[in-house]
Amino acid sequence: MRLKNKVAVITGAGSGMGRAMAEAFAAEGARLVLADISGAQNEVAAALGDAAVAVHANVAEEADVRNMIATAEEKFGRLDILCNNAGFGGGMAPLHEQTTEAWDRVHAVNLRGVFFGMKHGVISMLKTGGGAIVNTTSASGVVGWKHHSIYGAAKAGVNQMTRTAALDYAGNNIRVNAVAPGTIWTGLVPASKKFPTPPPGAPTLAGIPMNRWGLASEIASAALFLASDDASYITGVILPVDGGYCIGFSGMGAENKGL
Repeated sequence: MRLKNKVAVITGAGSGMGRAMAEAFAAEGARLVLADISGAQNEVAAALGDAAVAVHANVAEEADVRNMIATAEEKFGRLDILCNNAGFGGGMAPLHEQTTEAWDRVHAVNLRGVFFGMKHGVISMLKTGGGAIVNTTSASGVVGWKHHSIYGAAKAGVNQMTRTAALDYAGNNIRVNAVAPGTIWTGLVPASKKFPTPPPGAPTLAGIPMNRWGLASEIASAALFLASDDASYITGVILPVDGGYCIGFSGMGAENKGL
C-alpha cells in the first residue's frame, strides 16, 4: 500500500500505459481521477470502484486540465500525484515530409498538455505542502529516433520542463520526474489491438539490447516508484524504461517506419 491515502490524477488513463498506471496505483491504495479524451476512462474507473473517478479531458485545452485538477480537490480534498501520461506519436516520416498541422497537433498534446498539467498540478500541490509529478516522455526525446523529429522534439521539451520544474519546486516538497518508454506493446502498435501482450515470435525492433518489447505494466511500475515515497530523494530524473535502447543507441532502421 505504497500510495495509501494518496490522491492521483492520471491522464491518458483509458488505455495502454495510462490504464496500467491506474490499475497499479489503485492496487497500492491510491484514490484516482482518471482523465482521457476517448471515453474509455469511464470503463477503467468503473472497474476500479469507488476509489476512481472518470473525467473527460483534452489536455491540449487548459480549461479541461484545470477542471481535471479541480475534480481531484473536490472529490478527494487534495492532489498528491500527477501523471502527465496522455500523448500520441503523430506518424513517422522524414522531417521534410512532416506538415505544420502535424507539428501543431503533436505539440498541443505532448508538450503543451504537459505544461498545462504541471502548471495546475503545481498550483494545487502548493496548497497542501507538496506532491509528486511523473511525466511520460520517450526514449526518442532522449537520444533521437529516425523519422520521429516532431514527436521527439515534443518529448525532448517535456524532458527539459521536467528538469527545470524539479529545480523550481525542490524547495516546496514537489518532486518532478519522468519515465521515458522505449518500444512498448500498447494500442499504438497495430498488432497489439489483437494481442494484449506480444505473441511468441512477435517481431523485435532494431537497436533494443534486451531483444523484446516492453509492457505497459513495466512503465506503470516505474511511474509508481517515482510517485511513491520510495523515491523521496529523487527529482529531475528522466528514467529510461527501454530495454537498454538509450545506452545502446544505434538508430532505428527504416524497416521500422510506421510502427
